[in-house]
Amino acid sequence: MGDRSSSNQFGRRVPESRERSAATAIVQALREQRLVAYLAGGCVRDEVMGHAPKDYDVATDARPERVRQIFRHTQAVGEHFGVILVREQGCTVEVATFRHESGYRDRRRPDAVTFTDAQNDARRRDFTINGLFMDPMSGEVIDYVGGQADIKAGVIRAIGDPAARLGEDHLRALRAVRFAARFEFTIEAATAEAIRCDAAELRGVSRERIGQEIRLMLLDDHRARAIKLLTELGLDAPVLDEAKASGLLRTLEALSFSGDEKAPEVIVASLAAWAVGRGAPDSRLAARWRRALVLSNEERGGLAAVIADLARIPGEWAGMGVAARKRMAAGPWFAMVLKVLRAVDAGTAARVRSDVESLQRHAGGIAPTPLVTGDDLVAAGFEAGPSFKGVLNAVYDAQLEGRVESCAQGMVLARQLLKKQHNPARRP
Repeated sequence: MGDRSSSNQFGRRVPESRERSAATAIVQALREQRLVAYLAGGCVRDEVMGHAPKDYDVATDARPERVRQIFRHTQAVGEHFGVILVREQGCTVEVATFRHESGYRDRRRPDAVTFTDAQNDARRRDFTINGLFMDPMSGEVIDYVGGQADIKAGVIRAIGDPAARLGEDHLRALRAVRFAARFEFTIEAATAEAIRCDAAELRGVSRERIGQEIRLMLLDDHRARAIKLLTELGLDAPVLDEAKASGLLRTLEALSFSGDEKAPEVIVASLAAWAVGRGAPDSRLAARWRRALVLSNEERGGLAAVIADLARIPGEWAGMGVAARKRMAAGPWFAMVLKVLRAVDAGTAARVRSDVESLQRHAGGIAPTPLVTGDDLVAAGFEAGPSFKGVLNAVYDAQLEGRVESCAQGMVLARQLLKKQHNPARRP
């Protein structure tokens, strides 16, 4: 039947969680009906490695309709493929029938599914480390594909013929890179060669799915290793839908985060560092990568802002006035600009950061609330119009520089500017 042994080769105990308890209850309920059921896939891999899984999946010989009979709270999300969501103990667990798959004309989903047993189900999965089953009560692992040995050896290996596995779903090439980077594993030689040969086929995968995989890589602490592997395997060009670049990845390797950043911030800074590593990014890069990776509006805008500021700072920062510096520093992505700049040029980043700290102590700080608004000008009897924006910007600059310290002073300056605009000096 295969190798059955300890669930944790790394000697680390995985704490019980609500999600594991729910999955275990589902396995027990299926077994009470004389059915075969195990934990399956990534959750088993993680437990064997001593990591706490984020979620749990169950695999069983019960047909979808039988699963829906046994459990009260279910949802069919892929009944044709044997997948039912079961709600148990406040958690949603994916319960899938053991299956064999064939034909992948859309490079994602099988054309035909045949329900089968655990051994055949394991062999249709992508990599050996993901082809494991576990008895959640005893911790016993059922291994038909050599996944435990590859975990112990630190190897990502396709199950069966690597070319066939990648041909079924070309996104598996990116998954191999992500797992290798995340776990600090190597990709087995035949699997790596199949990825190189298959790299061009990645262009046929939906851009949304590619973007999702890249996000997962960039949100992980091993992001630089992931992008290095992408580049070495020839996947960077099809991922970004651009020509292959020979640039270095030192900027991405030097990038670091505190853990307090939000996901979009990490993604934007990582993309910017990657772009710099590939060569001087132009102003159109954010739009191109938005299409290639299906970036959100927030991610595209952030990437464009970070790249623009990175291009300006070396040549312009030293000569900027106080107001201009404060306006740049007040940008929503400036903290990420400094992170990437530190990875590119630590000395310049340190000087800019010191300047920003000084600006924070100057005249109300970096981004004080404007002392004069458009409503103030209207209340004073001025008619709203195109001139307002320029006047308000000038008054705010004066406030940032400390030349205006009250609303009254700001209104004096605003009146002078508006009067000058309505009564321009005559030309000689």
